[in-house]
Amino acid sequence: MLSAVKRSANYKYWAFGALSIGMFSSVVDHGSVNIALPTVASHYQTGLQTIQWIVISYALTISALLLPMGRMADIVGRTKVYILGSIIFALAAGLAGAAPTLPVLILARIIQGCGAAMSQGTGMAIITATFPEGERGKAIGMVMTVVGVGAIAGPAVGGLLVGVLDWRWVFYINVPLGLLGVVVSLAVLDKERTGDPMVGGSFKKFDWLGTALSTGALLTLLLTIANGQHAGWSSPPILVATISFAALLGLFVWWELRVSEPLLDLRLFQRRVFSLGVSAAFLTFLGSSAVLFLTPFYLQSVLGYSPLRAGLFVVPAALCIAVMGPISGRLSDRYGYRIFTVGGLILAVAGLSILSQTNESSPWFMVMAALVLQSSGMGTFYSPNTSSILSAVERERYGVMTSFLNLIRNGANVTSVAMATVIVTGTMAAMGFEPSLDAVGSPGAGHAFTSGLRNAYMTMACLLFAGMVISAVKAGKTPALSGSTGMGEETKGKTPAGQPGD
Repeated sequence: MLSAVKRSANYKYWAFGALSIGMFSSVVDHGSVNIALPTVASHYQTGLQTIQWIVISYALTISALLLPMGRMADIVGRTKVYILGSIIFALAAGLAGAAPTLPVLILARIIQGCGAAMSQGTGMAIITATFPEGERGKAIGMVMTVVGVGAIAGPAVGGLLVGVLDWRWVFYINVPLGLLGVVVSLAVLDKERTGDPMVGGSFKKFDWLGTALSTGALLTLLLTIANGQHAGWSSPPILVATISFAALLGLFVWWELRVSEPLLDLRLFQRRVFSLGVSAAFLTFLGSSAVLFLTPFYLQSVLGYSPLRAGLFVVPAALCIAVMGPISGRLSDRYGYRIFTVGGLILAVAGLSILSQTNESSPWFMVMAALVLQSSGMGTFYSPNTSSILSAVERERYGVMTSFLNLIRNGANVTSVAMATVIVTGTMAAMGFEPSLDAVGSPGAGHAFTSGLRNAYMTMACLLFAGMVISAVKAGKTPALSGSTGMGEETKGKTPAGQPGD
């Protein structure tokens, strides 16, 4: 039967189904762990500043290792790296659940982050390689559906497990789910149909120095962003970290342009479709990621919603991402990407513009409509834009490239939250209130917070507008890719098979 599946004309759907188990597990883990944090803090008798490292250590590990693991997958085989990463993720989840102390739990999350870095970008690379080029947008849209459903299910699953069983089951649940994904993937995935190299590559081709430089630069940047507000942006440690990041980034660029087998081929940025697509993606996530971070503060501390009601309030917006992703992805395969990237960002800008008009007495339907517009726009934008970027990249680079796109999203997410927090707290300080989100619920602070919120939303709308302009001017032509090393010139009217020009 398995041999028949691997020869089936519908093999791409079997491969997608196998990989969906692991993707769903990873996304649910993120949402459920966040819900469990207060209970975990109570169990270990510690505060928010300490318990947040359960999340921060995991996110930092993923961000630092995404590029190296994506490149490793392209060299030694995506299926191998994905399976190994899934096993590490599942076993580390079991260790986290059984952790006797908080340091052991944080260590387990770091190990779990290593597994997630190996499987996240690699799984998407396998899926996009399995589907024909003319269905790339459709494949990415299907991935978005899994991510969207997992994002909705995560908090609900976490709340149920913590309430009925124990917080440790938030981690334990990933063991059987993760191992099920491993078993199904081992049975279904065929390296001849998933873009794996037919002959395993050598570790000697791996860019070890580039990996060290990129990891150092990313960790320095993310830790600087995460601690800048608390330590002070002009404090000596933050200034030293900023200079160190600039130096490491400069060395990374210098090395990558000289090594024969780079971790990330920076010459790809010479390709117009690639460079503009990446720029639009970064600006879009930078201008949107903080929405779901700030809005719960507004709903609970200003409008007086309960945590449960505030959580349910954002469900329609999350559903819009899950629904619009596959629709726009499928249609972009037929009609080209530009109309959907630009149209999606028009919706997102409209949503943020409405949010920038909120005040202490805004009706609930106004806020919900704005969130639905913004999320629908994001869902419409992501699949076509990602498809356009991959159209400018050789198939054998999909592993490192999908990891790079995940890195762009993660980095923009962290920066967006830090930027929005600075804008809100700065406005509060200018109006005579404590510059902290913890002070939002204090008497009179609601007006100051809402004023800062409007400023943050308007700034984010401007960033999305810039991304929309870039998407509009992005040429409807893609590079002529030639083989594994082709740095082909962009040629008008030439698109990969099945990819209509815009």
